[in-house]
Amino acid sequence: MKFTCTKENLSHALDLVSGVAGKQVNLPILLNILIQVNDTGVKLMTTNLEMATQVNLRAKVENTGSFTVPAKTLTDFVHLLPDEQVEIELVENEIKIACGSSSTKIKGVPADEYPVMPEIEEQHAYVLDAENFKNSLGQVVVATAKNEIRPELAGVYFGLFADRFKGLVMAATDSYRLAEKKLNIEQGSDEIKVIVPARTIYEMIRLITISKAKSGETKIRLWLTANQIALRFDDFEMTSRLIDGKYPDYAQIIPNEFKTTAVFPISQMTNKIKTASLFTTMGVNAVSFDLNVGEGTIGVSSTSTQTGEHSSEIDVEVKGEENSILLNHRYVLDGLQHMETDEVEFKVNSGDAPCLFSPKGKDEYLYIVMPIRQ
Repeated sequence: MKFTCTKENLSHALDLVSGVAGKQVNLPILLNILIQVNDTGVKLMTTNLEMATQVNLRAKVENTGSFTVPAKTLTDFVHLLPDEQVEIELVENEIKIACGSSSTKIKGVPADEYPVMPEIEEQHAYVLDAENFKNSLGQVVVATAKNEIRPELAGVYFGLFADRFKGLVMAATDSYRLAEKKLNIEQGSDEIKVIVPARTIYEMIRLITISKAKSGETKIRLWLTANQIALRFDDFEMTSRLIDGKYPDYAQIIPNEFKTTAVFPISQMTNKIKTASLFTTMGVNAVSFDLNVGEGTIGVSSTSTQTGEHSSEIDVEVKGEENSILLNHRYVLDGLQHMETDEVEFKVNSGDAPCLFSPKGKDEYLYIVMPIRQ
């Protein structure tokens, strides 16, 4: 096995695949990257048995072969190399790396000890705008459960050409808040419903971000089977297992109408909430929102027996009835930071019912927070 490539291309490829290299103590080989070299080029691959990534590396091949080396060691080392040609050659049980005036050897493990990477038949394929898809993933994954007591809540629901929208609906809830995003599909029409693990969503975001910074590619290709999802973008491809189970019927908690609606500037409200958060009881994180129709304000206040109390107001558009609601400030801020808008609609029924945040004048994204009951 022997090939030559640029430091830039190698570093970029390693950044893409190294994030999935596992931390399985019982299977230390999952800490490694599999390097496959054939007549058509070089492929780098990693897996943690739940997810797998692979990327095609542009290189000049001299000899074919395959080998595995520790992902972190190789990635960290390549980042420190000068911006020159890198020559990699397999010599017995280690790879020899030559770049500029340096020569290095990294020990590894034969490729035949690496888990077989599954091939996924491309079915139920869809084409989406990469930037919009990446941003949308971030908008919904924030609401996933942080534990796996209920496995389905530790994932994001994907409903393709199903339910209430002829496109892709993504949703997540941890039972305290709910995020839903609707996306248009540029290609594909098969109806399917799956649950994608939150870990996979975060890795998709990372991979698209890294690849898009270097590539001019604008479209991602997504396809699904009964138990796996695959994503292809530019030179990389990732696959992941799905969560087995049925996602709860979250739509039933979305109110059809509201008694009070306000529109506030997101930057000002974010600042008010962060200030109020300094005076909340740890673990409760309660901030009160008082919607004053007559005054055209939202009062933001908090109190803590330990730190004191705080109150402030923000001038807004308010319609409907006087209302107030107590919310977890962390949940509210999580939603606001993903709004991608200057103004947010805030809709409330009562202090005992879920409230809704959404970008002003747009209905493709909504974020619902359950109240803290007093």
